[in-house]
Amino acid sequence: MSITFRGAYTALITPFSADGMTVDFARFDEHIAFQANGKVSGIVPCGTTGESPTLSEDEQREVIARAISVGQPLGLQVIAGTGSNNTAHAMEMHRYAASVGADASLQVSPYYNKPSQEGLYRHFMAVADCCDLPIVLYNIPGRCGVAITPETVARLARHPHIQAIKEATGSMDSASEIAQRCGITILSGDDSLTLPFAACGSKGVVSVVSNLVPRKVQELCDAFNGGHFDDAKRRHAELFKLCRGLLSLDVNPVPLKTAMMILRRDTGALRLPLVAPSKDVVAKILELLAEFGLARLEAATNA
Repeated sequence: MSITFRGAYTALITPFSADGMTVDFARFDEHIAFQANGKVSGIVPCGTTGESPTLSEDEQREVIARAISVGQPLGLQVIAGTGSNNTAHAMEMHRYAASVGADASLQVSPYYNKPSQEGLYRHFMAVADCCDLPIVLYNIPGRCGVAITPETVARLARHPHIQAIKEATGSMDSASEIAQRCGITILSGDDSLTLPFAACGSKGVVSVVSNLVPRKVQELCDAFNGGHFDDAKRRHAELFKLCRGLLSLDVNPVPLKTAMMILRRDTGALRLPLVAPSKDVVAKILELLAEFGLARLEAATNA
């Protein structure tokens, strides 16, 4: 099975109850509908932004199934986060995603283990061989302690199920070399680099900021994929400060969930070891939202 990955894919937050003890599925459904209304290409449940390390396996399965049952009828592709640093567990969750109808799975590099390139290759090949579901590799050395090199990506791309890569290295050289070595679809893993990566051949982004402004991120992708680079540059400039702020003031998804709390779209609850930001960071997030027009819009909506 081969599918096309193109445009904005929102790395969904996982909304929690105010005490953080349970997943708020009613709010989750509302958030998916908000993404569909913003015309993004797809959604990615249970990634880094979704605080997947703190979800129980039952919660992870339910979040994935819910994203599929709600999102697909609204026209959204669903790329389920099912990666693990335990190869057998990654295979089990990959098969589960296939069984409930996911369009693809997001497979992060094994974290903490720090495998060699041969270990990475064998890990991803084992997952790819276990069932007929497309895979999006997730290359994020800042979280995992190891990068998938362009050479290894090219080896993996020969497998028909390994069809795309979320490239969150922040390296234009890495993205460029991957594009030169193979035809795998590249998606930016950093919002502020969505347009620069497009110059290297990327077709879209797995976005954090689209949780807030899905339509604007999708329109940026539509602009560069349509060859309208002057329009894309303008849209990139408009989004840049919001992207940098929400991904630099604290670790993701802390600033994002705080922003959504300010906008009354989430409780802001996080699970340990993540904690709420300082008052100074909250004030900076509020300033960013106000400058972008989101806070004023929310105030006007609730007046």
